[in-house]
Amino acid sequence: MSFQMYSNAMQAFRDAWMDACKVVNSAVLVPARFTFLVGPVSFDGSNCQPNIVFKLEGTIIAPDPRAWHNGTSQWIVFAKLNRGVTVTGRGIIDGRGLGWWNRKSTRPTALRFYGSSDVRVEGITIQNSPRCHLKFENCRGVEVKDVTASSPPDSPNTDGILLSNSMHVRIFSSNLACGDDCVSIIAGCSNVTVENVRCGPGHGISIGSLGEKETRECVSDIIVRNISIHNSTNGARIKTWQGGSGSVHNVQFSNINVSHVGRPIVINQFYCDVKDRKKCANKTASVAVSGITFRNIYGTYTVKPVDLACSDSVPCTGVNLNAIDLNPSTGKKPTLDNAPYCWKASGEMNLTTPTVPLSGGCSKTDKRLNKRVRPDRDVC
Repeated sequence: MSFQMYSNAMQAFRDAWMDACKVVNSAVLVPARFTFLVGPVSFDGSNCQPNIVFKLEGTIIAPDPRAWHNGTSQWIVFAKLNRGVTVTGRGIIDGRGLGWWNRKSTRPTALRFYGSSDVRVEGITIQNSPRCHLKFENCRGVEVKDVTASSPPDSPNTDGILLSNSMHVRIFSSNLACGDDCVSIIAGCSNVTVENVRCGPGHGISIGSLGEKETRECVSDIIVRNISIHNSTNGARIKTWQGGSGSVHNVQFSNINVSHVGRPIVINQFYCDVKDRKKCANKTASVAVSGITFRNIYGTYTVKPVDLACSDSVPCTGVNLNAIDLNPSTGKKPTLDNAPYCWKASGEMNLTTPTVPLSGGCSKTDKRLNKRVRPDRDVC
């Protein structure tokens, strides 16, 4: 394999991009059998013609961490492309994250799309990202197909795909292995479908976290289906901080096969990921969680099959569990230690196995708990 290293690599990429911007339906080609060392680069689409294709057949690698400016939070960025952009090919984006993962400095996202519409990413591999592999922020109309994200399970905060303030998104037929959520759907996202995705190792498919530092955040109309999750800490998860507001509404998790997953089904309105637990003191306010369906979730778990920990003041409502068939990965019968847990959630909850019933304070009807929800504050 040839190895192309030159001091003006970033400028060469920018020049090719600027030329392509002038032509409708143009393409930028990163040729196969070549490796390009490229520092932080932004492809701005403010003045571009419609439908640009960035065809990645070769390999792009990141510089050593010591060559980056302090505080750099992104590596390859496509921004303000409101007339269509496609990144496709069988090439590789290699963030060379090993040199980053133990550093306290800001770590960059490998590939980020910002403020763009009609975005398509297909076929590429993103590996060893310093932080998140693929991020969409303030985007509309996104399709991700046949994408691979790959980092070791102990690489910190290396989400496979992260969505923020993005709508009308479809992620499918992809393989995501990382040190954090395979797919993370955070504030401002709606009309998102994730299907036919293989996840693991990682932290599962997550909505949130939401509501940190008492913010108001909303997520709605999410479909996650036909998923395989293996060797993951979680399966299908919703996580919110105490003190926030807003809502998570109309979410469907269905046809999910789990293997050696810590907690396959999770709603956690007491989420806290800081070492100083004093910063996570109990608070009355919470992001409302309602209209959540878990259907046909089956396979094996290592910690607890179902873990529903909802707020005392803003309980979870309309939580429906149907055709849930989860068993200990050890092959032993369920015990009280690994029994499904439920607190302050209501809805229809029918577990095929294990035979140990849901523990904690939960109800099969929403009437008692609905009175405590504040629609004026929580519904987005």
